[in-house]
Amino acid sequence: METSFFSELNWLAIAVAAVAYFMLGAIWYSNLLFAKTWIKGTGIDMSKPDAKKGVGGIMFFTFLLEFITCIGLAILINRLMLVGGVQSGIKLGLFTGVCFSAIGISISYLYQSKAFSLHFIDAGYHIAGNIIAAIILCVWI
Repeated sequence: METSFFSELNWLAIAVAAVAYFMLGAIWYSNLLFAKTWIKGTGIDMSKPDAKKGVGGIMFFTFLLEFITCIGLAILINRLMLVGGVQSGIKLGLFTGVCFSAIGISISYLYQSKAFSLHFIDAGYHIAGNIIAAIILCVWI
């Protein structure tokens, strides 16, 4: 597999896109938006001491996985030669967010019998995160 294109990627843009994706999660899963519905749908009892155990590690790995997603977006932008700025970012982010993130989440949630509210909250987060990251990357790269 040809890997020389990795040197052509804008790593600062990838890092900024990953931070933006991660920061969206802080808002998305806050009391301002979906925290109460998400907690209810997951069945997590926030009054239990173990409910918040390991959150630091979860946050770290969430950022790492979103960084990897942004690398994938940057590679697609590079290989597809997307040069449309914001419009290309919206299209690519919507495409990858729906076709890869949202569909994958929903398939898993169907087998786990998760509430449909969780499908929409979690899939919506990743669709929005992909769009934001792709816009940053398409504009910056």
